[in-house]
Amino acid sequence: MRCPYCGTEDTQVKDSRPAEDNTSIRRRRICPDCGGRFTTFERVQLRELMVMKKHGRKVLFDRDKLVRSFEIALRKRPVDRDRIDRAVSGIVRRLESSGETEISSEQIGLQVLEALKSLDDVAFVRYASVYRDFSHAEDFENVITEINAKIARDPLDP
Repeated sequence: MRCPYCGTEDTQVKDSRPAEDNTSIRRRRICPDCGGRFTTFERVQLRELMVMKKHGRKVLFDRDKLVRSFEIALRKRPVDRDRIDRAVSGIVRRLESSGETEISSEQIGLQVLEALKSLDDVAFVRYASVYRDFSHAEDFENVITEINAKIARDPLDP
């Protein structure tokens, strides 16, 4: 692992332990040249996934981009980081275990929408407004009506 401070390629692992979510390993490292200390995380990757974009371009799946999408939608919302991590890990696990090596961005977006719907209604509407390309106030009204209808059917199921 390359040192982020001086660029030396030979760093040493001082401590390893499971991360809080138990889906990765947290490694504490030290650089013997500059003495810099830093942390890395190691995750299991079942297969390399490619994302098919709307216009046919293929890009490598990026878990961090998925996390950023959740963070943007949930900005200033009262949702624990653990719940976000569990939702992201669930989506990644489903994608990796689907057997497909190419996943459409639409499939990922639908899974994010489903996860956000169960986490926070405001975040769901925020994400839906971009994902579904809202252009009029009526688009927002339709989604809010859909959420209110769901609440009326089962008020105890968020």
